Amino acid sequence: MFPFYSCWRTGLLLLLLLAIMLRESWQTEGKTCDLVGEDGRESERELALLKLMTPLYSKSFESTVGQGPDTYVYKFRVCQEASNHSSRAGLVQINKSNGKETVVGRINETHIFNGSNWIMLIYKGGDEYDSHCNKEQRRAVVMISCNRHTLADNFNPMFEERGKVQDCFYLFEMDSSLACTPEVSHLSVGSILLVTFASLVAVYIIGGFLYQRLVVGAKGMEQFPHLAFWQDVGNLVADGCDFVCRSKPRNVPATYRGVGDDQLGEDSEERDDHLLPM
Repeated sequence: MFPFYSCWRTGLLLLLLLAIMLRESWQTEGKTCDLVGEDGRESERELALLKLMTPLYSKSFESTVGQGPDTYVYKFRVCQEASNHSSRAGLVQINKSNGKETVVGRINETHIFNGSNWIMLIYKGGDEYDSHCNKEQRRAVVMISCNRHTLADNFNPMFEERGKVQDCFYLFEMDSSLACTPEVSHLSVGSILLVTFASLVAVYIIGGFLYQRLVVGAKGMEQFPHLAFWQDVGNLVADGCDFVCRSKPRNVPATYRGVGDDQLGEDSEERDDHLLPM
């Protein structure tokens, strides 16, 4: 009886754990951006942009504006809930004087598009206006600009447009490197060939040096690979330069002349005859 009771308890605990895991998984999947449109028919471009923004899912952004009783705190998250009090709220406004929380936009009504070095993220479905904008739902527009020096920073509210009859919105801005277009290499064909040639020369010299020193056992200048060949090349180059760049003709007559016998005067033996004893 006891073994059966123990197995029954173990099985029940496993079922409960499995149910909890499935529930958490379902909640996690449900609390993310849901693009505007029918399921399965979303824009491929928007889905690609949401995938690009994945590194920001774990980050939370906050900014405070105003003074005194008109001080507001804005909390924002990318495709995640920004508040524990409001369901699927991606961007909320909190009045610091009374703690009232207003949902500016929800992640289950997301629209996203981009251009050159910018991304526009829009959350719709916020709380309704009390009297402005024909009492329509609030909408948050986050302009993400390119900044290659930060993953995400400088989240700031810009203004609230509520002077229209409809299509009112809150505008925010933020910097992120994810909004930057990929940098394209600007190396020309000549530069690539020059880099390749320099790399090959470096490999040849270093490899030849190591071979001459470690395998052949050469010392001093003999460690340079193919030393005799390069010396011959240097001599040929020097001869070529001398031939091309010499500053005087090759067949120039000598600037000196030999001394003739008539210029030497009488023989030295004859000049010494008077010194001999008679």
